Parts: sequence; C-alpha cells; structure tokens
Amino acid sequence: MKTTMYHKPVLLEACLEGLALKESGTYVDATFGGGGHTKAILDLLGDKGKVIAFDQDADAVENTWDDDRLIFVHQNFKYLRRFLRFHNIVKVDGILADLGVSSHQLDTGERGFSTRFDGPLDMRMSDTDLVTAQEIINTFSEESLATIFYRYGELSNSRKIAARIVVERKKKAITTTAEFTEILKPLVPLKVQNKILAQIFQALRIEVNQELKALEALLEQSAEVLDENGRLCMISYHSLEDRLVKRFFQHGCFDNEPEKDEFGRTQIPLKKVGRMILPTEKEIKQNKRARSAKLRIAEKR
Repeated sequence: MKTTMYHKPVLLEACLEGLALKESGTYVDATFGGGGHTKAILDLLGDKGKVIAFDQDADAVENTWDDDRLIFVHQNFKYLRRFLRFHNIVKVDGILADLGVSSHQLDTGERGFSTRFDGPLDMRMSDTDLVTAQEIINTFSEESLATIFYRYGELSNSRKIAARIVVERKKKAITTTAEFTEILKPLVPLKVQNKILAQIFQALRIEVNQELKALEALLEQSAEVLDENGRLCMISYHSLEDRLVKRFFQHGCFDNEPEKDEFGRTQIPLKKVGRMILPTEKEIKQNKRARSAKLRIAEKR
C-alpha cells in the first residue's frame, strides 16, 4: 500500500458515523484515492463485510492492498450500477464519495491540475480519456470557452478570458500551465489572482472530466442501489457540486421538480440526515485541503 503523496481522509469520523456501519455490511467508496476512507471502513467491518472501491485514476491502483473484503474497480463512479452488477451486488448499505481533487493529483505537475507547477495542460482524471485541457484551450470556440468559464468557474469576466485566449493561441499554441497562467494574469487583479486562477483551472477540469454529469449519474444510481435505510455520504468542495447534492437530497432530481406517481405523490428516494457538516478548525490546521469541504448525509427511504 503506497499512500505517501495523498492527503489525509477528509471528515473521516463524521463519514464513519454518517454511514451507520454494520459489521457485515456492503459499502462503496466511490473515490478511493489514497484509500484512507476505505481502510477506516474496513477496520470497522467484520469478516463478512465488504467495500467496493472505485477510482478512475491509474495512480490510485498502486494504493490498493490485499484484503478479501476489498474489491477495487478501476473506473469512473458514473459506472457504479454497472460494476456492482458485474460483481453480483444488488444492494449496498452505504456509499461514500469525496469529490475533491487529491493532493497527489494537485502536486503532480505533469497532470496539469494546479497553477503552482509548470506542466502540460492535461487535467484528465483518467489517462484513457481523449480530451485534454490543451485541446479545449486551443480548439474550442470563443463562445464555448466563455460558457465553460462562466458555468463552471462562475466568472463574471468569462468573455474577456475567452477572447484573450483566442487572441494568444493564434500566435502560438498554448501547451503548458505556465504559459496559460501568464496569458491570464493581465486580466486578474493581483490581490485575487490565486483565487481567480483556481476558478479558471476548476472550470477547465470540470469540462475535461465532465465532472458534474458524472456526479449526477452517481447520485441517481446511488438512490437505486442503496438498500432501505442505507446511507449516502457526499463530501463536496465547491458550490456547483454542493448545489447538485443538496438539490438531489431534497427533491430527488436536479431541476427542483420531483417526479410524481400516478396518484400525484412525489417520488423522493432519499431523506437528509442531520445538517451539513463542516471540518473543525483543528482538522483544517492538520489538513488544509479540508477547509472548503462540506459533508451532506442522506438515507434511503
């Protein structure tokens, strides 16, 4: 098991409590990463307990270990239902997803996730995906780029950013994170530079990996595969993710209009458990990546 470059599992105790673990239960860790959450769950399960862990990142495979109770699925969590069926699992007792980008991904320059390191404009969570950030930056239309930065980065000057990129890429293809940030800096006030650049990179990353579509698929499939009273624990890190999670917990859909049966009764598969949980000051001091985390918990009706 190799986890030295991964961050500590975020909101661990709250997640373990939120899952309401059963000794012989079957659980899903939808975002295995360094395996911290999975290991903590397995430590509390008996011989008949089981964890099915998903991660599309090839680097995460190195962090698995031998345990008959652990099934590792090297796939995006949007395929949750498909691979549970493949392993003859119909229902599960709990699902955990930590939606944050791992420290390992952020700190590996050649992945292109961070403004702190120079590397290729990649940003793919899985190296089997075809579209990179470089392709988006250099080939998408100005209008499409503006939409990405506005929708996924929540940037009011998205059109200016897109226009600047189009002008610069005509001179020379934009291929590295350093080149990209230098192009952007004149548009960003120095006092908020890190924040705005992070929002721009976030927008690109979401587009490259189609993260919000994958999250919607995970939420919908979780509601199907959870057993009665099964728990769903979702850790989000930005408002776009949290909004989707909150909306689905409340309405069972993403447009605030729950489905109704033939008698006009609303069909909401989950009920929220308690209030949103935030990390303590102590945890944030120990793990800076936890500072923007929000945990929401729901239970299958």
